[in-house]
Amino acid sequence: MSTLVQSQKRSLGSLDPVGPIAFGQWRFTDEDLSTGQGLLETALESGMNLIDTSDVYGFDWGGTGFGQVEEILGRILASSPGLRSRMVLATKGGIAPPTPYDSSPKYLRSACEASLTRLQVDVIDLYQIHRPDLFAHPADVAITLNALRSEGKIREVGVSNHTPAQVAALQAHLEFPIVSNQPEFSAAHLAPMRDGTLDQCMELRITPMAWSPLAGGRLATGDDLPADLVGVLDDLADREGVDRSQIAIAFVLAHPSAPIAIIGSQNADRIRSSNAALAVNLERRDVYAILQASEGVPLP
Repeated sequence: MSTLVQSQKRSLGSLDPVGPIAFGQWRFTDEDLSTGQGLLETALESGMNLIDTSDVYGFDWGGTGFGQVEEILGRILASSPGLRSRMVLATKGGIAPPTPYDSSPKYLRSACEASLTRLQVDVIDLYQIHRPDLFAHPADVAITLNALRSEGKIREVGVSNHTPAQVAALQAHLEFPIVSNQPEFSAAHLAPMRDGTLDQCMELRITPMAWSPLAGGRLATGDDLPADLVGVLDDLADREGVDRSQIAIAFVLAHPSAPIAIIGSQNADRIRSSNAALAVNLERRDVYAILQASEGVPLP
């Protein structure tokens, strides 16, 4: 039988096709630009042409504050402008510490324009609402996104951490389709398979972008995981000649919604080795073994 792991490029509306593994920048806080550029070039050379960042990155994970990661990336792009044409650049807005969320027209516009300034670019390829503002009407969010797109400041729109109902409510007011939704999804966090998120992605042709596909590193280390899940992953890793983390990435890529797995490693060797997941063979019995070991109960 052929593998369920989908290694083909993914579509994000009008944007260039992107690789099935993306480079996420939550931990991209090293102020040494040569180090950052080296990691960025490693990701691009490994086929990870979707670069996913956010205006709030740098606010935690040892960063110096809001906007730091976008500023670092902007300085790298300014010093090596050829890199920009090699990537699909995605960022997010809508988190406004300590509020915590603000997608009002005034704030969302200011957030997007501030990201453009920090990134030192003229247009953001994929602009995503980072988390839903429960006190913003989706019509107001849509008015802002429609305007930003018509002004050429953003090319496509996605969301992150939105429920299917929140996606549908926003889509009802947009003049163009939402192209991505970014849920937490991994072999240790299966909620998007159960709560309708991935079903809606398949219904509306939205590309899922799975954040934390290694469960914050736990699927690599085996820490704080069900013993049965670690055992299944290790057995499959032995069979396939890879490590546990590559099986975990392959599991994400095996879902029929064709997710993109966003990795955040700051180690060049680990970035390169992630691609081994693309050659893993997972059949139905394998993915269901992972699922049942993760949930701890047999399927009916």
